[in-house]
Amino acid sequence: QVQLVESGGGLVQAGGSLRLSCAASGRTFSSYVMGWFRQTPGKERDFVARINWSGSSTYYADAVKGRFTISSNNAKNTVYLQMNSLKPEDTAVYYCAAQQNYKPWSYTGDWVDYWGRGTQVTVSA
Repeated sequence: QVQLVESGGGLVQAGGSLRLSCAASGRTFSSYVMGWFRQTPGKERDFVARINWSGSSTYYADAVKGRFTISSNNAKNTVYLQMNSLKPEDTAVYYCAAQQNYKPWSYTGDWVDYWGRGTQVTVSA
């Protein structure tokens, strides 16, 4: 059974940092691209960042570029999202995603194969 389990969310003041983790299990993910999305109530899901499993290629949404860093540890089957200089508008539930790499990356999340359950990030002003 494939599982993506996020952790590391919480409450932080504006300007602070958090590191999210996504532990993947249940299959080999070497043929997957891993990513993070976020969503707030009443709004559509937003793409945040993605990384190929080897870690050689990353891409970020403009809203987080220069502040967030996505990375991976293949030995631990874990993907990370280091979030620095957090802003109140970063408040959302953050979801880990895995998509098979033969498909073009889905920035809407529509083609994602597996989702985690999400972790709440709240940034206070």
